[in-house]
Amino acid sequence: MIQKGSEAKSKILALLAKRDYRPLDKKQIARTLGLKGGQSGALRKMLRDLERAGEIVRVRKDCYILPAEADLVTGKLSIHQAGFGFLTNERLGQPDIFIAAEDTGTAMHGDRVVARIMRESRSGKGKARAGLADRHRLDQGRVIRILERARDTVVGTLQQSRNFYYVVADDPRFVHNVYVQPLRDGRSRVGDKVVVRLEVWESRHVNPEGEIIEVLGRAGDPGIDMLSIIRKYDLPTEFPKKVVDEANRIPTTVEARAAQGREDLREKFIVTIDPDDARDFDDAIDVEKIGTHGWRLGIHIADVAAYVTPGSPLDHEARKRGNSVYLPDRVIPMLPERLSNGVCSLNPGVDRLTHSVFIEFDKNGRSRHARFAKTVIRSARRLTYKQAYAILQGKPNDELSRRLHLAWELAALLRRKRFEHGSLDLDFPEVKVRLDPDSVPVKLERVENDESHQLIEEFMLAANEAVAGELRRRAIPTIYRVHENPDPEKLAEYREFVLSFNYKVGDLSNRSEIRRFLALTRGKPEEQALKIGLLKSLKRARYASRPLGHYGLAKANYLHFTSPIRRYADLVVHRALADRNSARRSGIDIGEIDSIAGHISDTERNAAEAEIDAVRVKTLEFFQRQLEMRHPQVFRAQIMEVRNYGLLVELPDVLTTGLIHISSLTDDFYVFDAAQRRLIGRRSRRRFSIGEQVRVFVARVDPFKRQIDFALADQPSGRVIRRR
Repeated sequence: MIQKGSEAKSKILALLAKRDYRPLDKKQIARTLGLKGGQSGALRKMLRDLERAGEIVRVRKDCYILPAEADLVTGKLSIHQAGFGFLTNERLGQPDIFIAAEDTGTAMHGDRVVARIMRESRSGKGKARAGLADRHRLDQGRVIRILERARDTVVGTLQQSRNFYYVVADDPRFVHNVYVQPLRDGRSRVGDKVVVRLEVWESRHVNPEGEIIEVLGRAGDPGIDMLSIIRKYDLPTEFPKKVVDEANRIPTTVEARAAQGREDLREKFIVTIDPDDARDFDDAIDVEKIGTHGWRLGIHIADVAAYVTPGSPLDHEARKRGNSVYLPDRVIPMLPERLSNGVCSLNPGVDRLTHSVFIEFDKNGRSRHARFAKTVIRSARRLTYKQAYAILQGKPNDELSRRLHLAWELAALLRRKRFEHGSLDLDFPEVKVRLDPDSVPVKLERVENDESHQLIEEFMLAANEAVAGELRRRAIPTIYRVHENPDPEKLAEYREFVLSFNYKVGDLSNRSEIRRFLALTRGKPEEQALKIGLLKSLKRARYASRPLGHYGLAKANYLHFTSPIRRYADLVVHRALADRNSARRSGIDIGEIDSIAGHISDTERNAAEAEIDAVRVKTLEFFQRQLEMRHPQVFRAQIMEVRNYGLLVELPDVLTTGLIHISSLTDDFYVFDAAQRRLIGRRSRRRFSIGEQVRVFVARVDPFKRQIDFALADQPSGRVIRRR
């Protein structure tokens, strides 16, 4: 007779692990385990749960085996725009699997699948597939079963051929058109953006079919592009009524009784520093000198836990969302605006409940002592990054500027010490899409990681590390932010990429060698491309129930504490920190933490993809509008790579890449010099080489492939080339 829970799972797994086990179906497993008829339902559920968890797999005739016994791997599939994909192995420490386009079956990006590692002879197509797999130093596999669809809907544009209607998906990774029937009431027209629910799709050789469940509007109409992104990534646009009702019962101001028992910091000179378009402010700082050489740093974080009770409708919704999402034209918040922009936002001149971290540093930037307290503050000033940067560029002449310069003195020391201890400098500038009131992109603005950003970054890192150390010392279960050590094979592949840029590098599994290499690239034309390549070679940061360390930051203990308005992980950490001295802790068990960590890692990844996608869409729209202008804007560009078909360039002011096709170089006939990686004019001998600065304007935009072609704005004679 089989027992419940983990013991039942252990019995099933032990049976499948026996050396003489042959694949059995449900009935045969029940007989072998001595189960009676009434227990078959429980067995079916147990087998289904084990299969969903990837611990067992079904093979032909619905028999069950352990995955490793048949070279089977379970994981999530990431599809590349070119059609091939990579399966991220769910077993920790195991390498990814390369999946050729023809071996993905009907699996889509983000699906959880089972793949069989292929051991076939490498000839014909198999040889071509093997070449791609070898290039990535991975085993190759074939998807044999889809365990869980990432989404059952597709967003795209309704089109019509002579005989049928179909939808072209917005996501270029979804290469199949979806056959549909237009809505009978005439609400769907060719050219509309629509949401389609997919029907069961079993053969890659037959186009999928689906049903139109929502018409978003005409493609190209204002706001439809962002609404398409929202539907594509299944982002919530409204809060349930019970969540709104609960939020509306929360006072909009801090009442006197709510501040009782808290450390009163309302007389402290505390400031916030955020982007100029920020609407929620969840962190504030103050810095004081201690004696002649030390510092006392105060980091004050909005006490969201004071308003969001575990198990409440607000808490359930925040946990479900996992995080806020920031699109160019809107924010999709984790918490209702009454909290996120209201009573939890550290606005200047008003009382706010906070959870504070006080850290004392010696003259060398070493943390000597950390203290944690529930507090109440009244922010003295709200600064934007631009305002803070301007103050730091000038001389201190009032209390605000003196305190800000003192803060930067400490932050600069912490930053220098962090890099000396092995932290990797992987900072990137960002591009901000500025929109007009109709959500039309009118400007692309490069945002640098200057001193004002670095100041806040260092203080938030210090607070996160201090809280992580405190909770780990007390063995209090919580959610950690982890970034595991990279796969040496991935770094070896990346090293080959680096060598193609004529950099001399050693073993990149040595952290000091990576730091030395990054220092060599600083300020070089290829710096951004090489940093992006390195990031792709590293593992992705995620949330976990154990402190597995943070490779990029070179920290043994790290978590997220400083943004509870927009990240559920931080809210969980706040609750754990508040309960650390309680005799009866109200914390959650490790199993639930594992579940939350996995869920919010997924929501974070989904939000990041949506944000990148939205910026890309608006960037393409910006350049599309340039094509329609009589006098298109001329941009400075840098040649990043030279190919036989043209020049790959980056526009550093707007962080956009594109191609100058060789056919657009009309002043001469250009020949590709592969050895020197340059184009040479046969008559003029003009050379185009990596690192050269040129001036360009947009020549063509392909919204589907998301590619931009540029043309040179002038020729050696100075004559401007007009678009034809």
